[in-house]
Formats: sequence, structure tokens, C-alpha cells
Amino acid sequence: MAYKVGVIGTGAIGVEHARRINQRIGEASVVAVTDIDGKRAKEVATGIGARALSTGRDVIAAPDVDVVVVTSWGPTHEEFVLASIAAGKPVFCEKPLATTAAGCLRIVEAELKHGKRLVQVGFMRRYDAGYRALREVVAGGKIGDPLMVHCAHRNLSVGDSYTTDMAITDTVIHEIDVLRWLLDDDYVAVQVVYPRKTRNASNHLRDPQLVMMETAKGIRIDVEVFVNCKYGYDIQCEVVGETGVARLPEPPGVPLRSEARRSVGILVDWKQRFIEAYDVELQAFFDDLGRGGPTGPSSWDGYAAAVTADACVQAQQSGKVVPVSTRPRPAFYGSPR
Repeated sequence: MAYKVGVIGTGAIGVEHARRINQRIGEASVVAVTDIDGKRAKEVATGIGARALSTGRDVIAAPDVDVVVVTSWGPTHEEFVLASIAAGKPVFCEKPLATTAAGCLRIVEAELKHGKRLVQVGFMRRYDAGYRALREVVAGGKIGDPLMVHCAHRNLSVGDSYTTDMAITDTVIHEIDVLRWLLDDDYVAVQVVYPRKTRNASNHLRDPQLVMMETAKGIRIDVEVFVNCKYGYDIQCEVVGETGVARLPEPPGVPLRSEARRSVGILVDWKQRFIEAYDVELQAFFDDLGRGGPTGPSSWDGYAAAVTADACVQAQQSGKVVPVSTRPRPAFYGSPR
């Protein structure tokens, strides 16, 4: 089946997804777009051979739109995902699924009432080749049962509008989801502590931070988030098991011997690091639609991530260990894997 897609939000990620769908997904094409900036929506529509509509609701209601892709401002996601479910249309929603755990839960309840999975959340790290290889090692028992996980999420720099809580909601949210998937486990407690502050951070930003999480199985996780590291974009993950250690592979790089030194370049942009994961993610989404429905990150995964992020933000503010409490997972969503 050739899917006709409506894209809500034509910012950077929306435009990239629209072009990706048209150019790389053989069984899909974008027929309608919208954006809060109507002029931009028209320009994007002209460039990809689609039409611009006035609102996200118009895109969802369009008779020729089979599938909805939500890449608009985060606070609008809940409305558009709920409307897509009400229309019975599959929807791919970039993170966050909703800006609150309560909003995510409303989406879960709507999907349960519908009786069929329609929603996939854009947690693209699950589709990264390195993370998939790491999960295969862990799930295969090659290092025994996991005991600890050490991670780092480092950015070259961030703008002045980046705030301390965004280290959780925009940055560590990726680790929150992918580690839960990697370990096949849920979180029960979190804590955030602050090392010495870098002089490169804005006055209002606490940077770096250490986010510590405990899972139901007793695995201890520490995530260093350092968003003004100045040397590049660097994602690290090491799983320590009972009988061995497994590390996330480094991105491919050409070793150089030049100017009396050996070196390998370091990426400076998240798009470079995960561009292939975005391709795989959207291809898998459309492949799954042809087999009956999405199987990737679900509404429940979006809810679990939101609950954990809320606890982390609370831990930022209190300095205390904060419990993570989610509702029982509905059988509708199967196992985390």
C-alpha cells in the first residue's frame, strides 16, 4: 500500500522527516503539511509537491491523509495524537508524546479504548545500529546479568535559552528511554547531583549534572549530562555485567596520522551521529503499518519516559532520591522488548 502522509510542523525535524518520507520510503509520500508559520508551511509544501493546510486538525481530517506525522511544538503533541487516534489514523509523534505524564496517560487510555495500536513515539536511539548491537550482547547473556550502567551525554554547547530542567526533558530523556529498552527493566528511583559547574555554562544553567537511576532489578545507572563540553557531541554507554563489560561502539571515523600525531575525528552534531537511525526508524514504522500496526516505541513507552523525567526534575530541585511510580503496564502493550 502506498501511504499518503500528513506532516504537522515544518520546523527542522519536520522538513527532514517529510523529505525522508518522499525520498527514502518507497511506499509513502507526503501530501499535506501545516505549521504555525503559514508562510513556511507553503514554502515547504511547494518544495516537496504537497499542499499546505491551515491547522493540524485539518491535516488529520483530510480524506487523502492515511498517516499522520507530528513534529510540531511539544505542547501541541497531545492534542494532535489524540485527534489522530479519534480519526483512526496511525500517527508517528516525535518526542515528547506529551509534555506531562498525565497527558501521556490520556493518550494511552484513548489508544486502549480504540483497541489497536496506532501510535509510535520518535525515540530514534532504539534504531541506532550501535545500541542494537549492544542490546543483542546484553540480551544474549554474553556479559552475564547487568549490574551497573555508565553513560555520558555530552554536547558541544547549548544556547542561552537552554535551562537546567531541559537537561532532563530534552537531553537525558533519550537515555531514559533507550536504557529501559536495553535492559528490559523499569525505573524505581532517581537522584540528580551537581558536580563543580563549568565556566562555559550560562549563569542560570547547572552544568554538568549526574543523573542516577535504579531499576526494578536493582541495576544502578549513572548518566553524566554535560551540554557545554566544548570538544564535540559524544554519546557513551557501558554496561557492566557479572562476567564482562560491553560498550556502545564509537561512530565510524577515519584514523589519521598527520602533524606528528594519530587522531580520529569527533562528531559535533547530533544529526551526524543519529541520521541513519532516523532513516531506519521511519522505514520500520511504515513497514510495520503494512503488517498491521506500529511495533516501535509505544504510547506506554512515552508515558514511562515522562513519569521518569518528572521524577528526575523533582530530584534536580530537591537533591533527594525520588521514587518513580508508574501504573501497571497494560497487557495491550506487550513486553518492553
